[in-house]
Amino acid sequence: MSGPVVRFAPSPTGLIHIGNARTALLNALYARKLGGTFILRLDDTDRARSEERFADAIKQDLDWLGIPPDQIETQSSRMSRYEDALAKLRAVGRVYACYETEDELERKRKRQLGRGLPPVYDRASLAMSGEDRAKFESEGRKPYWRFKLDHRVIKWDDLVRGEIAIDTASLSDPVVRRADGTWLYSLASVVDDIDMKVTHIIRGEDHITNTAAQLDMFAALGGDARTFAHHNLLTLPGGEGLSKRFGSLSIQSLREAGQEALAIAAAAVLTGTSLAVEPVETLGALAEKIDFKKISHGPARFDPADLDALTAKTLHAASFASVEDRLKVLDVGGGEKFWLAVRGNLARLSEAKEWWEVVSAPMASKIADSDRDFCKLAETLLPAEPWSEKIWDEWLAAIKPVANRKGRELFHPLRIALTARENGPELRALLPLIGRARASARLRGEKA
Repeated sequence: MSGPVVRFAPSPTGLIHIGNARTALLNALYARKLGGTFILRLDDTDRARSEERFADAIKQDLDWLGIPPDQIETQSSRMSRYEDALAKLRAVGRVYACYETEDELERKRKRQLGRGLPPVYDRASLAMSGEDRAKFESEGRKPYWRFKLDHRVIKWDDLVRGEIAIDTASLSDPVVRRADGTWLYSLASVVDDIDMKVTHIIRGEDHITNTAAQLDMFAALGGDARTFAHHNLLTLPGGEGLSKRFGSLSIQSLREAGQEALAIAAAAVLTGTSLAVEPVETLGALAEKIDFKKISHGPARFDPADLDALTAKTLHAASFASVEDRLKVLDVGGGEKFWLAVRGNLARLSEAKEWWEVVSAPMASKIADSDRDFCKLAETLLPAEPWSEKIWDEWLAAIKPVANRKGRELFHPLRIALTARENGPELRALLPLIGRARASARLRGEKA
């Protein structure tokens, strides 16, 4: 048997945020784990709001997260398939034309609520006569179309939430096509899932009611039922849901802020599960952690501030091979020895550039007047090269009895002289990278 076929179906009407990335990653990594196929389907039927720049940004974000799609589809190229599906449903009496305006529908909903009734569409259009339809059309009204639900209890075994049962008699018949001819998500999505042979639909819990209606559509179109998994949604600490208006949490903004893709992936996938939100070394390792039964049924509280610590921890554990190409882009040399020396002190990868300049570029010394004689003494005790990784300890051992210093009084002035920084990576690792000539000049107070 082949692996699962899954899809991520955003509308290209804005930038995707970390909540959207949660859905994309759960789909892509689940497919990757089981040797399946990950489809990016751009739901761009809303031509007024869909923009090519957002479609391009979504593709770029998925690539950056490490989950480029195996296949890319657009709904705008599939209009004829939706027409065919509508015609098929009309032939079997499963869709019907309606003529109410938005204002009329809103007034109807308010009347129902005022009477203590649920605002469910009353199917008034089914009772319209041919004369009624002709009258509306003579006024210039064009029909919109609803799918006629079968008014039965629909059940499915959800991979996250277990058995779910929804009586579709409690739902409004979903609109599938607007009066202006544009298609809504409900029917178009079902047609796509059938045509693209999607086997698993992994999406947010806000779609649970849609699923009941769409399972009815699958049956009406002769399609097999799919396997569903409705994950909980990321919310901010105060319980607010995420939306495209939170620009600071867009994947693009997080990337520009220097957050690590692996940190974002770990936060997006592991938040709201019974697993610890912790760094992962690879997406493959993260994929192995995916277990839908471990996803909570409650909200997934996400604190953006936690990303900073997660990014730092991700860098601290990152292998040189995983960052080598990115370091080259930053014009950072030094190879694996340099990376291992500095990674434990980085909050962002870009900070590696600063430490590369510390060990390789001319730098003005910042020795305090009270430490100048001490640093000059230390310079005279620098061992000859070649230097091994033991040079720092050997040098301190030589300085200590002569200078009669110990602890911070001994090593802190040397750190200032050699790096012009109060804190940073261990000098045990940095000193061999700085080299004897540069170290000697800096201890004498020279720019080197």
